[in-house]
Amino acid sequence: MTAVLVVDDDPHLLRALRITLQAHGYSVTTAADGRSALLSASQHPLALVILDLGLPDIDGTTVLRELRSWSQVPILVLSARHGSEDKVEALDAGADDYITKPFGLDELLARIRALLRRSVDQEQAPVVTAGAFTVDLGKHRVIRDGQDVRLTPTEWNILEVLVRNPEKLITQQQLLSEVWGPAYAKETNYLRVYMAQLRRKLEPDTANPRHLLTEAGIGYRFMP
Repeated sequence: MTAVLVVDDDPHLLRALRITLQAHGYSVTTAADGRSALLSASQHPLALVILDLGLPDIDGTTVLRELRSWSQVPILVLSARHGSEDKVEALDAGADDYITKPFGLDELLARIRALLRRSVDQEQAPVVTAGAFTVDLGKHRVIRDGQDVRLTPTEWNILEVLVRNPEKLITQQQLLSEVWGPAYAKETNYLRVYMAQLRRKLEPDTANPRHLLTEAGIGYRFMP
C-alpha cells in the first residue's frame, strides 16, 4: 500500500483524513506536531507527506526544510494560510504543492494522485508529450505538429525546469534562480517575456494556454 504521513494539530481533521485516505487504499500514519512528524518520517518509508503549516511546536515551514535536508518525498502543504507570500515561502522551502483550507476531498485526492504520478514519471524515459507538442529532454528537442520548434537557450532552460516537474507549481523565484541564478530571483519581468514567447511557439491558443499555466503572483505550472 502507498504510505502517507498526515501532519496536523486538528484531531478531527486527522481522523477524517485517515479514514478517507484508508478508504482509497492508502496506508496512513498521523502526527499532531512537527517533532512527531520528523520522527515518523525518519522511521518509515513514505510515498507522500501531507503537512499543515500551523503546528503547535515547530512551524510547518521549518519541518519542510528539515525534511528536505535528507528526503525527496513529495510534500503537499495543507494550510489555512491563504496569502501568496505564505505559499511562496512553503514552495521555496521544498513543498511540491499547496492547498488551502477549507478544501474539497476530491481536490485533495486529485492533488495526491498528481504528486504520486509525477514521482513515478520522473523515473521513466525523459520524453514528455503534451497535447500540442513533445519534449525530448535527452535530445534537447521540441516537436510540434511534426516539426522541430526552435527555442533559444533561455527558453529551453525554462521549459526544461517546468517539464521535469509536471503538474508541480514552480515559484517565480525558483525558476529565476535555476535559469539565471540567485542574483536574479526578483526579476519577474524576465519570466513574463519568456513565458509569452514559449506560449507563442507551443500553445495552440496563446490567449488560453492549456500546458504552460500561470499561478498569478506565485509562479508557473506545466500540465501535460
